Amino acid sequence: MDVKQLEQEVREGRVKPERLVELLVKLQRKLAEAQERIGTLEATVEELQKQLAAASTAKLAEPFSMQAEEKRQEARGRRPKKKKAKPRRRGRFSTAQKLALASQQENVFPEGVDPPQCRLSHSRPVWRLIDGRAVLVAYHVYRGPRNEYGKIPGVLGRSEWGLEIVVAISFLVFQAGLSFDKVCLVMHFFENLPLRKSQVDALLHQLARHWEKEFDQLCTLLANSAVVHADETSWSINSVWAFLSEKARLLFFGVHKDAQTLQQILDPATFAGILISDDASVYAHFSQAQKCWAHLIRKAIKLTLECPDNAAYRRLADRLLDIYRTACRVQRDGRLSPAGRARKVDALEDEIVDLCGSVWFAELPPGEGPDDKYRLLCNELIRLLAAKQLFTFVTAPAVETPRGETIPVPGTNNPAEQVLRGPAQARDTGRTNKKVPGARRQTVISSVLESLRQYLPSFTLASVVEEVKRWSACGRSCFAELLDKLNLSCPGQSILDTLLPVPAD
Repeated sequence: MDVKQLEQEVREGRVKPERLVELLVKLQRKLAEAQERIGTLEATVEELQKQLAAASTAKLAEPFSMQAEEKRQEARGRRPKKKKAKPRRRGRFSTAQKLALASQQENVFPEGVDPPQCRLSHSRPVWRLIDGRAVLVAYHVYRGPRNEYGKIPGVLGRSEWGLEIVVAISFLVFQAGLSFDKVCLVMHFFENLPLRKSQVDALLHQLARHWEKEFDQLCTLLANSAVVHADETSWSINSVWAFLSEKARLLFFGVHKDAQTLQQILDPATFAGILISDDASVYAHFSQAQKCWAHLIRKAIKLTLECPDNAAYRRLADRLLDIYRTACRVQRDGRLSPAGRARKVDALEDEIVDLCGSVWFAELPPGEGPDDKYRLLCNELIRLLAAKQLFTFVTAPAVETPRGETIPVPGTNNPAEQVLRGPAQARDTGRTNKKVPGARRQTVISSVLESLRQYLPSFTLASVVEEVKRWSACGRSCFAELLDKLNLSCPGQSILDTLLPVPAD
């Protein structure tokens, strides 16, 4: 019965006393039953607490032993191992999703086959640069009656990235010196291209593998050049060595700076040209050589800066600069015959003897400080003069570039030094190779791009991509065409595999 209703009836006098007594007896009976049940539950809880305490105490009191630990390990071993769920690749789209997102559709038919005779083989999404913007294109590749396939233009292998994107990335990394992070930012900002660091790494690796044949061709052209500039600087792995000629421009990253490496790059049995370099001992065995005048003049100028009041030091720097300038004028003078030019060189050599001969004949003992540097520089000049390595550039004939230009032989090694400025800056900022595969990749791509500067009328993204597409169309690079013109062939053993071998898996 509702309590409020009962209360209202009692106030109004509608409930008999007998009924109230009856209700009170029922409530007392229910209360007694509830108290009895509560007592039983409390006893049960108390018993369970005692059992739990006893079990915990027994477990804690169990002495540690090797046998107990072995039992625990055995028990763990009997448990079924849970299969680790494969990590889900985040940010990846299936081919079907990419095709659905494509903003442009193109059909690719086999060359020379009528489209009605073809049937659809497969579709592939490819990112392209069109009018300065990244566009996802869905290529529908058709197969001909003889099972021939259409070939997507400007795509390396089965890549989903156009050649123009891959070349742009390689230029930004190895020519502009940008990190992978900055390359991704640049491509997204200017091209609206969604690019990740892992994709940059994979694309560079793919391009390097694709250009290894062209790299071998450049090595052969280098060894058969008339004039080669050589210079090196330190790297995270060994050194980076630059070799520039009228036919090829190569950079070797991660190689040793020793005579063995130099012999493999410029084999004396093959190379018969002039080597322009500094006076490092590694270059000493070349019979035709031109030592860098810039290095010699800088040494003399440094002496004058250390001791500005020393007249002998100042005279050496001024005379060396005048002699070099005179030699350059003699080289450019088209009125001189070979014999007349040789007589001019003899006169310049006599000036070197007059300038440095007294110090050399004195045979002064080794010392310290600027005086010893002065002695060493004078001795170096006399030694190079005796080896006919100071004025080689004056009498040497001009060389022809792949574009048909005729250029004189330089008297300095400045071109090689300039091409190494980028790697030197990358080294100083920590953007170097940590392992051989990275050095090998940078060697191939940097060498091909640097060489294309010499072969193309203008070095732009469009011109490079167009040239590389031509290689795929005709099956031969511009480097291979020059080799054919010179009746040369690449050796069986790749220099790349010798100096930078691919590590075994």
